[in-house]
Amino acid sequence: MFMEKLDVVTTQRQQFIDITSEIQTLVDRSDISDGICMIYVPHTTAGVTINENADPDVMADVAEYLNKAVPRYGNYAHVEGNSDAHIKSSFFGCSQIVPVVNGKLELGRWQAVYFCEFDGPRPRQVLVTVIHGR
Repeated sequence: MFMEKLDVVTTQRQQFIDITSEIQTLVDRSDISDGICMIYVPHTTAGVTINENADPDVMADVAEYLNKAVPRYGNYAHVEGNSDAHIKSSFFGCSQIVPVVNGKLELGRWQAVYFCEFDGPRPRQVLVTVIHGR
């Protein structure tokens, strides 16, 4: 098993950052050729998702929809002023699992792994664990 932290620094309140190449670098460093890669975000106002990387309009559409569905300001009980970020994080979740085959993330042709920031800008971490297949 291999585990390492990936630092991500966000620059906007809501932001989707393609971290696929950084995760692949960690998979390379693991020297594990076949298994699974677990990507885990230990934050309650951030998340991780897998989606299209060929057209940036896809993630722009996701952001626009999220902001309409869960506006920043609303009738929220949470007093810190970031209830929308907690809700958005819950929609995406805090982890993804990707197969590793021949030392490479087995993503689809158009897929990428995105770190999802909903309460930035701030420094964040992503835990990446690569486990041998049996």
